[in-house]
Amino acid sequence: MTRKTFLTIHALVALLVGAVALLAPGYLIAGVKQAQSNPAAEVMGRTVGVLIASMGVLAFSVRSHPDSATMRSVLWANLLLQLAILPIDPIAYMSGTFHSLGSFVPNTILHLALASGFVFYLRDMGRPPAAHAS
Repeated sequence: MTRKTFLTIHALVALLVGAVALLAPGYLIAGVKQAQSNPAAEVMGRTVGVLIASMGVLAFSVRSHPDSATMRSVLWANLLLQLAILPIDPIAYMSGTFHSLGSFVPNTILHLALASGFVFYLRDMGRPPAAHAS
């Protein structure tokens, strides 16, 4: 898969998840995460939705850009986001905030896959130009 395709997929997923969190935070919290929804949780859900959608817009905007210090920074920021967010849902499940495996397993797999992709493309940037998968 090319870096452009990877960033396009990442952008579409981020825009979709961000839109759901922004427009239907109660559904995301109670229906998907199977956690107790309340007004404060829904405000935070909307905030997270905007942030996730913004990362999708950024990824979509730079998907065709060549290797550069800026592209490296975008990939690093996305990798750090995936690694930082990775333990949040499993911890919520283990502490009893989330009540089913479905509330965290799909996201955990998604964050691992995305983190792996960002690592791959960061490593790929260090290769000679002829070997790039961009």
